[in-house]
Order: sequence, then C-alpha cells, then structure tokens
Amino acid sequence: MFLTFVTFLPLLGAIGIAFLPEKDESLIKLTALGVAITDFLLSLVFYFNFDLTTPNMQFELSAVWIENWGVNFHVGLDGISLLLYIMTTFLTAICIVSVWTVKKRIKEYMMALLVLSTGMLGVFVALDLFMFYVFWELQLVPMYLIIGIWGGARRLYASIKFFLYTAFGSLLMLVAIIWMYQLHAEQTGIYTTDLMTITNNIDIPFGPQKWLFVAFFLAFAIKVPMFPFHTWLPDAHVEAPTAGSVILAGVLLKMGTYGFLRFNLPLFPYACNEFMPYVGWLAVVGIVYGAFVSMVQEDLKKLVAYSSVSHMGFVMLGIFAFNHYGIQGALIQNINHGISTSALFLLVGVIYDRRHTRMIKEFGGITNVMPKYAIIFMIVALSSIGLPGMNGFVGEFLILLGIFQADAFMAGVATTGVIFAACYILWMFQRVMFLKSNSPENAKLKDLDFREYAMLLPLVVLIFWIGLYPKPFMKTFDASVTHLISKVDPSNFKPKTHTEHADSGHAGKTEHKTEHKTEHKKESHSNAH
Repeated sequence: MFLTFVTFLPLLGAIGIAFLPEKDESLIKLTALGVAITDFLLSLVFYFNFDLTTPNMQFELSAVWIENWGVNFHVGLDGISLLLYIMTTFLTAICIVSVWTVKKRIKEYMMALLVLSTGMLGVFVALDLFMFYVFWELQLVPMYLIIGIWGGARRLYASIKFFLYTAFGSLLMLVAIIWMYQLHAEQTGIYTTDLMTITNNIDIPFGPQKWLFVAFFLAFAIKVPMFPFHTWLPDAHVEAPTAGSVILAGVLLKMGTYGFLRFNLPLFPYACNEFMPYVGWLAVVGIVYGAFVSMVQEDLKKLVAYSSVSHMGFVMLGIFAFNHYGIQGALIQNINHGISTSALFLLVGVIYDRRHTRMIKEFGGITNVMPKYAIIFMIVALSSIGLPGMNGFVGEFLILLGIFQADAFMAGVATTGVIFAACYILWMFQRVMFLKSNSPENAKLKDLDFREYAMLLPLVVLIFWIGLYPKPFMKTFDASVTHLISKVDPSNFKPKTHTEHADSGHAGKTEHKTEHKTEHKKESHSNAH
C-alpha cells in the first residue's frame, strides 16, 4: 500500500490544489512544493529498505482490478526501476522550484506538474500490461498542456507533434499487448494482462516474437528517442518551458529505455538477439548524428536537445550489448543523463530569464558578471562530456566496455561520440562564457539568487557523488541485471515454433517445457538457433 500511496500522492496534491483560491499564488506554490518534497522523501524509504540480494519485485501489491478482463492492479519495484522512480520524485521537486517566478496560470501549471509526476511514477511501478498502458498514456496529457500553454512561440506545433509521435507508438504497443493477451489465453486458457504471469507462463513462437518486438520497439524508440525517430524532440525541447524540458530530458526519455529493459529483453529474447546488430548500429548513428548536429546549433537549448539524442544513443548501445558491463552502464547513464542534462536546461533557463534570448552569438563575457553561474555551468558541461571524477564518465566507460566485448568495431565508432561531445560542449562554453561581448545588456546581468542555487546545487552534488563514489547507486541494480542477462543469453532459451505449439496440448505443456529446457542444455551453442 505504501508504494501506491507514494505513487498517487502527487495526484492527490493536484486535486487539493484545485480547491485553493486562484489568487493566492504563494499558497499554491508552497502546497505544490510541499507535496513534491514529501513525495521525494517518502520515495527514499524504498531505497533504504531495498533488498540488494534479489532480482525479485519488492514492495509489491497485487489486487484484482477488472476481473472480467483479467486485469490486475499490480505494482512493485526492482533494481531496474528503483532509481528511476526516486529520480522522478527528485526532479519533480526541482521543477516546481524552477517555475516559482512564473506568473501565467500558476495554479494549472502546478497541477499539471503533479499529475505528470503520478503518470511517470506509475510507468515505473506498473506490473500489469493494461495498467502500464494507462500510465503511459496518462503522462501524455499534462506534458501536452505544459508545452502547449506555457511554451514558446511555436508551442502548439511542438505539443501536437510530441503527442502524435508518442500516440502512434503507443497504439502499436497496445496492439502488441492485445496479441500477448490472446496468446496467453490460447496456451493456458487464462485471460490476463499481468506481466509476471505472462512472462513466466508462455512461450512466444519465433514469428510472433519478432513482430511483437518491433511493435514495442517503435513505441519505446520514439520515446528515447532513437535515430531516426527523434525529430519530435528538438521542437518539444525548444518550445517547452524550462520545467517541461527538465522533465522531458530527465524522466520521459528514460521511460523509453526502461521499456526495453522491462519488456523487450525478458519477453522477446530471441528477437532481441536477432535485432541486436540493427539496434546497435542505429544507436551508433544516433550518437554520431546527434553530436554533429549539436555542433552547428546557434540556439543553446536546441544544442542541449540534440546532445540528448547522442547521449541516449549510448544508453541504447549499453542495453543491447547484452552483458553485465553494458546494461549496468546503461542504467547508471540513465541517471547521469537525467542529472546533467536537466542541469543544463535549468542553466539555459536561468540565462534566458535574464536576457530573453537563447542565441549563442548574443552572449559572451558571462564569466565577468556571473562568475558563480559560470562555475556551475562548467561543472555540468564537463560532466556531460564524461570527465573522469564526474558522473558521466562512469556510465560511458561501462557502456563502451560492454559494447567492446560484444562488437569491437561498433565500440570504436561509438567512442568518436565522446570526442565530438567534447567539441560541441567546450566550443559552446567558450563562446558563451569567454568571448568578448558586443551587447551592453550582458554587462548588467545578475548572478544566481538563492532559489537558483536551491535547484542547481543538489544536481552538482550528485554529479560529484556518482563520479567519485558510484557504488551506492550501482549496487541497487546488480542482482536485477544478472537476472536480466540470463533472459537474453542464447544458451538459456529456444522458443517454440508454430508447429510445436500446434502439436502440444495444454495438458502436456509443463512436461514438454521441462523436457525442452533439459535437452537444450545439452546442445552446443551453435545449435541454439
């Protein structure tokens, strides 16, 4: 029950804010911040009570929801979802601090952020396919409103594009969910959408497994976003308000990579191995493409947006390395990107609030008037390019180590992305901070205030903490990664063909499955396929 309460607390806070007087903006802001901070502190309880030795779901609750459909209210956390869950509550609180000075419809803004938080948290805890889909769609609405109401000049175009891209992928995923629902009924006689039940009870044949993989892949690849499904992201980031960009980069993109780890790898292991080279090279293209496009951007926010395409390519590369180093690196890099890129968007928001422009050529000499801002910007920039001692290095090193074991040539090409990242980040930093300014407005800029320190310093602390001592973070998903790798190891599976399913009745299903696994262990690796 406690996990359910923490997940729905932001939604309850949003309902409470709806009854507050609209003119009392201070009360609305304090209430929203209080709910967000409380939710974050409560989420830490899961970390301190987490059993590191097991890959099983913890803090689990399962209850019948829609009995006639076989739908359950089933929630839980494991090593894959725990840190993403906590990071969501953490960044929600940061975002509420970041919008403190907003004057336009502040009540609705706070409500949208809190509803969005519940939608995102629900995605990370849902263990029922129907329930997962509901939460996946729920977070679309508040983000659409955040971009469309509080965004920039082209906000309607960006919000509609974001919604249509994500909805298209979601519909394909819904078709795949219905297909698996029917497959489970055909094989067991039981209609259910419970993820754990489906994972443990059915063998998906070769043909359907590939199509199901593609359907889920498109839904999650759009969300990541992978090349070439990324085109909605720059528009959404540029037009979104600062808080919207932080949530997009920090959490929403991670829902895509989480989906691959939660669904594609354990449910479709054969298809994963078949498609691994193609997904790997798409990730590499995204790494290099995102870096090249970032180099030519004149808008600070668009530069950071395209850098996300490159950095998330590394995460996908680690996932599809199918080894311990790669997947662990992908999981920690998920967190690292959420911290560093969120900080970059906050820093861009700070300078935009003062100058009302994001064009790099309009800046210069910022270190002379905003030295503290420049120091924090330098720290975050160096973390984004993976400087040793900072969080970005930990994830990128493990990912490259993992992919090198899987494909050395692919690793070599991907490594160029690290070099290109240093090029566009350092060049941008040099132009903004050190070049001589031709604008008299830059000489009047004020340095960071208390509120801005409050939202940036926690992120800086995490940058150094993970970079210097990543063990408290890494150990949370160690057991889950080991278990997940066993699912995609070709020596541990051999899905049935359509013929085998047709010949085996329900009565002999368990016996056949046991004999099949015993015989397969005696086969050589070359016969596994």
